[in-house]
Amino acid sequence: MQDVEAVVLVGGKGTRLRPLTLSAPKPMLPTAGVPFLAHLLSRIRAAGVGRVVLGTSYLAETFSAHFGDGAALGLEIEYVVENHPLGTGGGIRNVAKYLTTDNVLVFNGDVLCGTDLGAVVDTHRRTDADVTLHLVRVQDPRAYGCVPTDESGSVLEFLEKTEDPPTDQINAGCYVFRRSVIESIPEGRPVSVERETFPELLLAGAQVSGHVDNAYWRDMGTPADLIHGSADLVRGVAPSAALPGPTGESLVLEGAEIADGALVFGGTTVGRGVRIGAGARVEGAMLFDGAVVGEGAVVEHSVIGAGARVEEGALVNDTVVGDRAVVGAYCELRRGMRVWPDVVLPPHGLRFSPDV
Repeated sequence: MQDVEAVVLVGGKGTRLRPLTLSAPKPMLPTAGVPFLAHLLSRIRAAGVGRVVLGTSYLAETFSAHFGDGAALGLEIEYVVENHPLGTGGGIRNVAKYLTTDNVLVFNGDVLCGTDLGAVVDTHRRTDADVTLHLVRVQDPRAYGCVPTDESGSVLEFLEKTEDPPTDQINAGCYVFRRSVIESIPEGRPVSVERETFPELLLAGAQVSGHVDNAYWRDMGTPADLIHGSADLVRGVAPSAALPGPTGESLVLEGAEIADGALVFGGTTVGRGVRIGAGARVEGAMLFDGAVVGEGAVVEHSVIGAGARVEEGALVNDTVVGDRAVVGAYCELRRGMRVWPDVVLPPHGLRFSPDV
């Protein structure tokens, strides 16, 4: 698809995980061993797209320092910075003068998705659309706005969250735009594509098409989503060409040490220099570089920050432990707990189970 280029909107302050672990924006958080954004860029390249315009307004230098000109990924990457936040539509309009193709793939940079990008573009061309939206079917659409389509796949309307949605189709955050439509978005002010651009196109009689499928999809807006998305990447449930190792029950990076008798599974990422003690059990977790899990400790569906320690016999479930924090021996953390960086919980200092 050399006649199509991509725009990726990234860099919002994003996930509630960020202050507890790293100072980088969410798209750069280590996810299955590499920055989250690397997974999307790898899929863009695998689809045959060679040029990406990265639009950001927050810590833009973080992206350019890591990805450079994109050559290492087989891409040409150009960076465009917003002087102030412009929303989805405004962010897309802000990159218009850097575009060179008539049709443009546009992505929200905080979504993990497995759709066939070539098929989305084919739908756009087949229907001669002004804009095509990737719509994914979800089990419970009540948590999202929904997008009904007719028999031909044309979008009928954009509906807000409701307890009785008429369809299970939701906006998956991937679009194909005609460049002329991008150039028609108001310039220099915040614009929402969902609330302004798309509804106005329908009112004007434009062809807005939907490409509907059941592809893997996860909005990575919460720590729980990030943890589960990372595990899905490690296990191969979510596709990526950027995974730094084979898919399986765990991804173990260079310099990590796992003692005999430790169980590490469920799509766990074991970062560089991590140490896991004998008898420990780690399931579906993200262990950032230099973290330590002591003998007999249990870590389930949690993030253990860089240099943090979970000491002997402790239990950490559905919890984020910040960088360099210490969870003392035989502590028990559950139910969305957050331990801030550098905090030290003493042995037996906290538990959630009742005494027996």
